[in-house]
Amino acid sequence: MRVEFLESAEAELVDAVAFYNNESEGLGFEFAAEVNRTITRILEYPTAWTALSKRTRRSRTNRFPYGILYQIRGDMILIVAVMHLRRNPSSWRRRLPPGER
Repeated sequence: MRVEFLESAEAELVDAVAFYNNESEGLGFEFAAEVNRTITRILEYPTAWTALSKRTRRSRTNRFPYGILYQIRGDMILIVAVMHLRRNPSSWRRRLPPGER
């Protein structure tokens, strides 16, 4: 399976890495590594994580308060959001057309 990011999800990841690196040198890279481990778990068990809607699921990262929101689309995992868990939980819905949520 391959992994693709929505542009907005990729921007969230870049912003979060920069934020954590600004807080403590190297912490952003630790965050990025944790996101990669979470995506690896998603690839291994794509249907194991919490369903947020008919098509979208969330897997939480360890150590950091983030969730990786994704959809299974054939042989692809589409990352919809790299979302801090204190954000409005339904904010990701605006990123996708109604039929794709």
